[in-house]
Amino acid sequence: MVETVRAELPVVVIGAGPVGLAAAAHLLERGLEPLVLEAGERAGAAMSSWGHVRLFSPWRYDVDAAARRLLEPAGWTSPDPDALPTGRELVEGYLAPLAATPAIASRLRTGTRVLAVARDGADKTRSLGRDRRGYRVRTVGADGRVTDVLARAVIDASGTFSTSNPLGVSGLPAAGEPDAAAFVTGPLPDVLGADRDRFAGRHTLVVGMGHSAANTLLSLVELAEATPGTTITWAIRGGSARRLFGGGTDDELPARGLLGTRLKDAVDAGRLRLLTRASIEQLVPGAGSVQVLGTAKDAPLALEVHAIVNATGFRPDLGMLREVRLDLDPVVEAPSALAPLIDPNQHSCGTVPPHGEQVLSHPDDGFYLVGMKSYGRAPTFLLATGYEQVRSVAAALAGDRAAADAVELNLPATGVCSTDLAMEADGESAAGSCCGSAPAEPQLVTLGVGAPAGVGFASGIVHGRSGDGEDV
Repeated sequence: MVETVRAELPVVVIGAGPVGLAAAAHLLERGLEPLVLEAGERAGAAMSSWGHVRLFSPWRYDVDAAARRLLEPAGWTSPDPDALPTGRELVEGYLAPLAATPAIASRLRTGTRVLAVARDGADKTRSLGRDRRGYRVRTVGADGRVTDVLARAVIDASGTFSTSNPLGVSGLPAAGEPDAAAFVTGPLPDVLGADRDRFAGRHTLVVGMGHSAANTLLSLVELAEATPGTTITWAIRGGSARRLFGGGTDDELPARGLLGTRLKDAVDAGRLRLLTRASIEQLVPGAGSVQVLGTAKDAPLALEVHAIVNATGFRPDLGMLREVRLDLDPVVEAPSALAPLIDPNQHSCGTVPPHGEQVLSHPDDGFYLVGMKSYGRAPTFLLATGYEQVRSVAAALAGDRAAADAVELNLPATGVCSTDLAMEADGESAAGSCCGSAPAEPQLVTLGVGAPAGVGFASGIVHGRSGDGEDV
């Protein structure tokens, strides 16, 4: 076969979400040619699916610097820097205009799903001349046509939103889980909006103990107040919800403490039923409901529900990368050098030192996992962290080693997470979570090379899963 000159090929970016489009913007500034492949029909397709959720961080921290430099000459005006956008507002007010700029639009292919990535002309076992070879990216279009794209490098920013963890025990699907898919809503249903009829006057099971679960539970509690017959069961695998309830008044972020307090109050008042040490072993779908079988606190569990919210977290799609030589942590499935900083067994807060190309590199040079996918199964990703990742990667691909290694991250004291705390109805600021809040005048925390991992705000509770036991 004729070997294509690697340097003449584009850098393929997988995913046109915030981090993927930021990667394209940084590559363009470096004089490199990006090609962005997006499975959805438009940029930000995954974010649009949870468009009702409000971000923690105000606009000032949601826009990448290189993306801003592309947008402003095109007449784009930044929204109120202190306003908190929803996912929908972020797509419509930022990602869509960014994708429409001539520089990005001519290099964006929507409706194009990546099936596999490999070194061009070499399977995973072949080493001879491997570093001279580019990449072959196999794609399928909306019409079903399969096309291979050649690339000098690949930046995988495809995220994890499409691959939720299963409902079953031990990380495996429950028996019958695929057959019960019609009753599983996804992790962030619009309970008070578009999906209201699916939950009103019905019994819902929420599975999970992150802020996605808390968000949905509080919305369901609000719905139950307005619609009689709406019942809620919450199932967690740990022995205690203490970690999600938070440290109350001991929490250095009051809104985060308030979120946990509200959820705890709802449980204590009997407005929802909490099942601890829950193990879902079988799902039996029926005509209009599904039977959930398993155990809770070692006692038999048998529930009949109309919907199951699988707020169980996410995992990366690694099947498409089987022919790439990766260096992944066996626990978190993140790059090995990054994994100790984000392992959920130790961390329940989204404070991670800035990191760049060196931490994200793999044995196959020129391949990078960035954004949420770089965090593997860990749930603590910060949007601003992803922007710094791709800035560093673009610098490295352009041969600017000094810029690639000089990682620095300016964060609000709150971090950059997303959740809707259902507080707006009470006139309160939508702010909080393990990762932070959005005060009116947020302080900046500058993290440079070698910054400690513990920069952040105490929650008043034991961090990580070590706080999940009943008697901790």
